[in-house]
Amino acid sequence: MAVFNAVLFDLDGTLCRRTQDTQAMYDRVFERVGELRFGDPEALWAALEGPPDHDDTVGYFAAGFTRVAAQHGRSDVDPLALGRALLSSIDDGAVAFLPGAEEAVAHAAATGSIGVVTNGPEDRQRTKLDALEITERFDVLVYAAELPFSKPHAMPFDRALDALGVAPGETLYIGNSLAYDVAGAQNAGLSVAWLHDGADAGAYEPDYVIDSLAELPAILEGDR
Repeated sequence: MAVFNAVLFDLDGTLCRRTQDTQAMYDRVFERVGELRFGDPEALWAALEGPPDHDDTVGYFAAGFTRVAAQHGRSDVDPLALGRALLSSIDDGAVAFLPGAEEAVAHAAATGSIGVVTNGPEDRQRTKLDALEITERFDVLVYAAELPFSKPHAMPFDRALDALGVAPGETLYIGNSLAYDVAGAQNAGLSVAWLHDGADAGAYEPDYVIDSLAELPAILEGDR
């Protein structure tokens, strides 16, 4: 039976979800730029490749708008302007806990050290944590966008372990991404609980597969 002295959490899609009205946000982007709207938020999300490039978020969004514009025959738009407008329209404070998340944080804190390891930049991720009123609950916060390497590289996890003074083998990481959370945690030698969305794990082999963070106490108490 594994005994965990520390628990680390991913943030987006694990502890919290966005509550902002994405359609209203999308409409506002085109209003700000003075363009007739094309596509919709779902088409834009589908056109974005991989996780956000935090070194060039505007360019990342602009590439998505370029692809959606091509689908609608709109070669006359300025995708960079749309990317800038989208970035400025996102409200990082509009977040809410996912089911069981707040209780999971409290339970983990009662059993050992806790922390957050997220790929996002500090300014945006700190805003979410502050909005959820949980910033001060964690013993360590690692914003991997501020490091030379992000998840799935081991560096963000190593930073958290060093700060807490715990070994990889006694630490559990919880995240919703196979490619970044499961792969990254296991690269760093941590056990990992995958918060899945009904998808198949494929070639990945998370140590635990959970439907909700409400299942965390059972893992920490050795019932799974």
